Formats: sequence, C-alpha cells, structure tokens
Amino acid sequence: MKIFKPEIREVQIIRYVQPFREGGSLPALVDADDGFSYVIKFRGAGQGKKALVAELIGGELARFLGLRMPEMVFADLDESFARTEPDEEIQDLLRFSVGKNLGVHFLNGAITFDANVDMIQEEEASKIVWLDALLMNVDRTVRNTNMLIWHQELWLIDHGASLYFHHAWDNWEEQLAKPFVQIKDHVLLRWASKVAEVDETYRSLFTGENLWNILKIVPDDWLVDQVRGLTADDARAVYVSFLLGRVSHSANFIKQIEHERANRI
Repeated sequence: MKIFKPEIREVQIIRYVQPFREGGSLPALVDADDGFSYVIKFRGAGQGKKALVAELIGGELARFLGLRMPEMVFADLDESFARTEPDEEIQDLLRFSVGKNLGVHFLNGAITFDANVDMIQEEEASKIVWLDALLMNVDRTVRNTNMLIWHQELWLIDHGASLYFHHAWDNWEEQLAKPFVQIKDHVLLRWASKVAEVDETYRSLFTGENLWNILKIVPDDWLVDQVRGLTADDARAVYVSFLLGRVSHSANFIKQIEHERANRI
C-alpha cells in the first residue's frame, strides 16, 4: 500500500511584486527568501482560509495521483507590507493576511491551457476529471481552465473552489453520495474516457491514513471554526470523512461523467 506523507516548506515573503487583477481574491506575485517567486493566495481574501484549505488538499491529492502540480509553500507575510502599500484595497488585504499564507511556485512563461489547441492523453484527462468530481471542483471550465502549459506539459493550478461543502458544515453528509452535475462543463470531459479505470486503480489508495497525512499539514488556525465550536482536529476529521465518503460512492459520479460524455459525444 502506497503511503503518502506530504511536506510543505516555509518561506518568508521579501517583496510584493504585483497583484493579479483577474483573480477575484487578488492573488499576487511575490519574491521569497529562498530565491523563488510564488503566486500567493491570501488568508485575508474574500474567500478566506477555506479557499486555502481547499487549495492545499486539492493540490496534494493531485500530486498523489501523479499529476503535475507546482510546489506549494507556506509563505509568511510581515505586517510591514501593509504599511508601505499605496493601494487601499491591497493594503487592507495585506493587513488581514499577516502570518501564514499559501504560495504556489510561479511557472514563468506558462500559458493557459486551450482545449482547441492543446492535446492531453486520455488517462491524464481521466485522472483530472475523476479528482475534480471527487472534490466537487466547480472551477475547471472552458472559461476558467485553471491549467497551464509549461515546457509542453500540463500543470494544474487553483483548487480553491473545491470542497464547497465546507462553507456550510451542517450538510456535508448530504454531499457524499451525490453525483457532480457541474461535471458537464468540465473542459477535459471529452478526453476522460478512462475514469472507471482510474477509479479502480486509485480509489484504494484514498485511505484514512493517507488523507489524514494530508490534513495534518494544514495549519490549525486555517481549520478552527469558533462559530461552530470545531477544533482543528474536529475539522480534519470532517474533511477525511467527507473524502472517504465521496470515494466510497465514486460509482455515482463516474456514472454521471459517463452520462455527460455520451451526451456531448
């Protein structure tokens, strides 16, 4: 049995380079003290820490499946950045993001995946569609593929719209057996002919131990929910239970994928 034990490095942000205005939560390009540049997802953005949790879980599960995902790091932001930023909107964002944020390695020169131009192998496409159905990722469409071509290879980015059950904890159990109807809009659906084979190969690797190993690296203060009285470990247990439940009902979303592919083809 394959055991997955991800590790996340920590870096210090030393220079705020520029915001990405096309992102609703104002992610930014920064330089860090390890000599690399990162795209930062800020804890103080409108989507809050839950988007960072979804990004971290989704990214590590993608890596677990052997998909290409830029390295993620914990990026510490000092309070001094907010004091020196002239733009008031960005200043507020930085002020609320002091501390640990999530950085994704910047793929310099990468271009957005274009389904009309770029090709992808059926197995790789099937892995991505299977994972997005499992995570209920609503954001991998033609309008917003969240995939890049870098050195002629496909790289996944931005899983922040996954696991949307965590915005309303009370009904998470209702989502376990549901098909994922939004899969009909997935940009890779027409290539995803091997989702059943992917499920058979990988579902057994989604064990409680492997999933807990991923949740262990999520910072406690991203997970604590004082409103609902959830400790960090309470929240971890819910995520693990949710993912185990989705995997155990994978036949439902596989059926949905195959149905939508048949309709499209």
